[in-house]
Formats: sequence, C-alpha cells, structure tokens
Amino acid sequence: MPAPSDMKLHWSPKSPFVRKVMVCAHELGLVDRLTRVRSIAAMLKPNPDIMRDNPLSKIPTLVLDDGTVLYDSIVICEYLNDLAKGPLFPAHGEAKWLALRRHALADGLLDILILWRNERDRSDASEVLVRAFETKTLACLDRLEGEAAALSRGPLDIGQVTIGCMLGYLDFRFDALGWRTHSPALARWFEPIDARPSFRATAPSLEG
Repeated sequence: MPAPSDMKLHWSPKSPFVRKVMVCAHELGLVDRLTRVRSIAAMLKPNPDIMRDNPLSKIPTLVLDDGTVLYDSIVICEYLNDLAKGPLFPAHGEAKWLALRRHALADGLLDILILWRNERDRSDASEVLVRAFETKTLACLDRLEGEAAALSRGPLDIGQVTIGCMLGYLDFRFDALGWRTHSPALARWFEPIDARPSFRATAPSLEG
C-alpha cells in the first residue's frame, strides 16, 4: 500500500477513539498528513457522509489518497505507526503482547463507558445496567491500579496511549466517579502522560 500524500480522517473532538488516533499521529509526527473532517456518529442516527466511507457509520475512519479506507481505531493507529516506522506497536515478544493486552483492556472499558453514558442519559435508565457498568469500570481501574508501577517502565506504546485516552474520557464524562481517589497510583502515572504535548493537543472538547 503506497504512502499517502494526504489522508482524510472522520474526526470528532469528543470521541476517545478518535483521540487515540490523534495522539498517535502527534507522537509519530503525522498530524500534518491528516485532513480532519468533522463527523457526527450517533448510535441511533446513521450518518450518510460517514457511511460513504464506512458502512458501520463509526469514527474514526481514515481514507487514504488512493481511496483505501481503514477502520477502526486500532487498525488506523497501527497503519500510522507502520507509515512512520514508529515505536508504538512492539514487534514481538512479551512487550508486544503486554501492549496489546493493555490496549484491549482500556479499549474495552471505553466501550463500556460509552454504553454507560448513553444509558445514564436516558429518562428511564436501567439501574441494573448502570450498576453493572460501574462494577466493570471499577474492576478495570483496580486492575490498572495494580499495574501502575509497571506502566511507568518502558517507552510509550499503544497500550499506554489507550489507557491515557480512557482516563481522559473519565475526566471528560465521568468526573463524579472520582477515579483518582479510587486509583491514586494510576493517577500519579497519568499525570505526566496527560502533560505530554500529544495529549494536551487532543484534549476532548464540547466545542467543534
């Protein structure tokens, strides 16, 4: 697949999955290669503009200059990493599986958080579902709290990027949860991650 001179990214300033892609683009020096197209992907309102490129009507979706379309976020991140010959996806061994496992945990928790937010905002929200989402969220935070010291070792990889984006989404949409009090070691790990230029430049926003 040839390297594109320009890439179109279906983008939103609110999506943690889009943020993951943008953090990687910043870390890899590829931001200037992306043309961001503001795209709204609502669960109950399929977006025909997105669906011309991605029948799932989901973001992020990346369109290369030759018309090739890539989705979802992990595929796009790995493509950008390959394009830049970057370090975010360890090639083999324990580091590879550790990064991918951490990515899967944080990415899966993001799925739960989005479902939780959608349910929470319903006028007839199910208390059973809300309790289940909270239970799973706190269990994931407990697991990451136990790995906080290990997370500080080694270079930044896709697992750490995704955990950082997930914690940023908790700040953005679930401030009342008080995750820092629940997971103080994880909060200490997150502080320098959140201060990185790539995270500062991609902080979620209700504007845009």
